[in-house]
Amino acid sequence: MIDFPVFSIADIRTVYPDFDRRRVYEWQIKNYILKVSKGLYIFSDVPLNETMLFQIANKLYRPSYISLETAMAYYQLIPEAVYGVTSVSTRRTYKFNTELATFSYRTVSPHLFFGYSITPDLIKIATVEKTLLDYFYLNPDIDNQKAYESLRIDISALMEQIDRGRLKYQLDRFGSSALSKRITSFLNWMGNA
Repeated sequence: MIDFPVFSIADIRTVYPDFDRRRVYEWQIKNYILKVSKGLYIFSDVPLNETMLFQIANKLYRPSYISLETAMAYYQLIPEAVYGVTSVSTRRTYKFNTELATFSYRTVSPHLFFGYSITPDLIKIATVEKTLLDYFYLNPDIDNQKAYESLRIDISALMEQIDRGRLKYQLDRFGSSALSKRITSFLNWMGNA
């Protein structure tokens, strides 16, 4: 159960090749498992916490990694609690409204699918630097002092966690002068705020 907190019928069949999918329906009726989305399940007795929601998000729509507002909240860069889980994927932008949570995915080109780490809980999550870059890349309207202030980013938390060398390296991989300009402007604002 711990090795497969979120699982599909295909996962079950890797262990039990002759598994009869009708058992899944029976297990749901007996409340042994909960359906997350079509073909994806969790055990009913597993606590539904941030870790579990992140694991579900990673498995629900692949390839993907946690980023944007959810990663900002995870790194304690924003004061608000984030409802739902936001991720980045190379697939089309999509949103799953489930009984457990809303899982949102924003699209980036395959060459921009980098800059995440894998936690001990096997969660793919953007680094602090990539979280910032993903956010600015996918929100081009964040480009001035008023917009920066509206983010309500905890500047001291960001300054403490950010690796400027890694930020520059990852920013260069985007190959976008417009993004570079916005990030430079944001960093200048942050240094003067």
